[in-house]
Amino acid sequence: MNENLELVEYIYKDAGMASYTLTKLLEEINGKDNKIKGCIEDILKGYERYIKEAEEILTEANVELKQESMMAKMASSMGIKKEVISDNSDASLADMLIKGISMGTLDMEKKIKSYKEDADKKYLKLAKDFYKFQQDNLEALKKFL
Repeated sequence: MNENLELVEYIYKDAGMASYTLTKLLEEINGKDNKIKGCIEDILKGYERYIKEAEEILTEANVELKQESMMAKMASSMGIKKEVISDNSDASLADMLIKGISMGTLDMEKKIKSYKEDADKKYLKLAKDFYKFQQDNLEALKKFL
């Protein structure tokens, strides 16, 4: 697979895992009075937009769409359940999300740096937009700390 598609595949996987995690979190706090719900829903919509965009590019290039493993998803679900049971305050949820998104941002920054010489500008722009989207999410979540 070429550098362009590897970069897009990373975005697809990262956005997919984030979408899965946010959906599970919203299910866990359903019926609770958390002010952070609207923010989480907005972030989820953004990740879903990146999934769709990456999916279109990968499908057009006949790349098999691979999501994160079931083990990773199960670990994520269990971590969310544990966290919500332990402390479902907005500050605690924001902290958990900030940690997860921060890991994704660091990985995306590394990918952008490693592919900046080899990937087409179109795909680098998508990666940079995704990176900025993640950074904006961090800022939006910080107000709940």
